[in-house]
Amino acid sequence: MALTQVSSSKCCGGYQKVFEHDSTELKCKMKFAIYLPPKAESAKCPVLYWLSGLTCTEQNFITKAGSQQAASEHGIIIVAPDTSPRGCSIEGEDESWDFGTGAGFYVDATQDPWKTNYRMYSYVTEELPRLINSNFPADPEKMSISGHSMGGHGALICALKNPGKYKAVSAFAPICNPIQCAWGQKAFSGYLGPEKSTWEAYDSTVLAASYSGPELDILIDQGRDDQFLSASQLLPDNLIAACSEKKIPVVFRLQQGYDHSYYFIFSFINDHIKHHAKYLNA
Repeated sequence: MALTQVSSSKCCGGYQKVFEHDSTELKCKMKFAIYLPPKAESAKCPVLYWLSGLTCTEQNFITKAGSQQAASEHGIIIVAPDTSPRGCSIEGEDESWDFGTGAGFYVDATQDPWKTNYRMYSYVTEELPRLINSNFPADPEKMSISGHSMGGHGALICALKNPGKYKAVSAFAPICNPIQCAWGQKAFSGYLGPEKSTWEAYDSTVLAASYSGPELDILIDQGRDDQFLSASQLLPDNLIAACSEKKIPVVFRLQQGYDHSYYFIFSFINDHIKHHAKYLNA
């Protein structure tokens, strides 16, 4: 699969790059960002996948989160894909910020007109890792996943649906129980159809309740002053209850005064990279 380099900037001794490629899953051109730490020049490195939230591209995380310093120190490659297919000329794809473009919700759509292109789950879990492992000095045995908001939902479902695939998972302000919130209900009914039983395959609270696999260590940070927490879009308590029932270890930190923004992510990203490094560099 041919990769085209879009940009490259030296950062923290390594390189922050962006590439474009033709995606077989999404049937369109896709961009992803990749940070290559200094260690990648001489050895294979573990990979942390970062999934961004609603309206984001591959740019938001790499320009705002400040992840490169810790990734450089721990010798971790960070891959940040876009949040949806782009430019597919699907009627209605640009009509709302929380559905369609920039809002792929990390599911494989089953409904027309979305099902041909909107296959972000398979893109993130299958196509993208294959691409990274074959084109970069990545250790294919060592990957983990993190994300924010819609991307936190994505990270959690990817880890819970694929026991053992990801060495660790973390999330910032994730949408924990999408079948119970307005964002999730809008996205799932559009991408997956009216049959609510099909939605459960992409809900981390439901998935946690039936998880059986190797121990998964989950770190979640949530801002106490997050407007979407108070609007009942995120519902972390439901996930925590499901995890404690199944004895899945979760560190949940409610951070006083923080909101839903990248200022919040920037404040705690080092803790998350350290959490992943503990498992990726073990």
